[in-house]
Amino acid sequence: MLKIGLGAPQYGLFTDPATLSGFAAAVEEIGFDSLWVGDRALVPTRPKDPYPGGGPVPEEYRTFLDPVVTLSFLAHATRRLRLGTSTLNAPFYSPLLLARALASVDILSGGRLDVGFGLGWSSDEYEAIGVPWRGRGARLEEILDVLEHVWSGSPAEYKGELWTIPSAHLETLPAHRPRPPVLLGGFTPATLERIGRRADGWAGVALPVPQLAYVISQIRGIAEAAGRDPDALRTVVRVNPAVTAEAAPDDAVPHRGTIVQVSDYLLAAHAAGADEVLVDLQQTARSADELTDLAHRFHEQLSRG
Repeated sequence: MLKIGLGAPQYGLFTDPATLSGFAAAVEEIGFDSLWVGDRALVPTRPKDPYPGGGPVPEEYRTFLDPVVTLSFLAHATRRLRLGTSTLNAPFYSPLLLARALASVDILSGGRLDVGFGLGWSSDEYEAIGVPWRGRGARLEEILDVLEHVWSGSPAEYKGELWTIPSAHLETLPAHRPRPPVLLGGFTPATLERIGRRADGWAGVALPVPQLAYVISQIRGIAEAAGRDPDALRTVVRVNPAVTAEAAPDDAVPHRGTIVQVSDYLLAAHAAGADEVLVDLQQTARSADELTDLAHRFHEQLSRG
């Protein structure tokens, strides 16, 4: 059965507590399965790297709530929804502190956390944070190693190329054992190999359906070759509809075109192997009320499909 998630209000017009709590309560009542946050540290005025998909970085990203803080807020505001990161740029963070922060969210939410990690696309962000752009894939590998050690039980210790943790009592452990599900974003060959070898699934994006099916099949094949069960891996596909589809003159329902078009794509993505779809409506809606209304209509359209 297709699971349906939404981007949590986190940036642009929607960065206030009333919108966040009200939207979370509404979509939980509507019947959505999950809420997801993203990760943006800054928007460079003269970016060194092209924005994925082309075009400028969305202006809405200039105001962006911290992802872990937002998840903590959502843990209190909801009771059933799973809470996820799509995606958290793991190399930005100290793995020990990241382990503590994510375990805290999982504890506060009662074990409802899904951790999606990515590498990001902006070398400007890496430079501003003080983390090297080169070697970020290897850095992610070691972060995953540290998380596994720290979350395995207390006392724990770790010695690697980048970090050393002495034997220590680290008892802030995730509620979900042995750890929250870890999804990885991206679609380079190295990323797909990493997902198939050690992740719980893929935090995917809205590729054309044939390409989406190909990537999913590649990950499954890698997992099987590594002696893992490919059916145990999840695929969560994210879609960010950014262009407002205005109503036709004889159409009283604004955004009908966007709703139908995106819903058709998500159902096709499910047929191609996606287990869950995630729609971020923050670049389509123009107010908090419209954001909730769009969520209602997307859920109705997808449920009919």
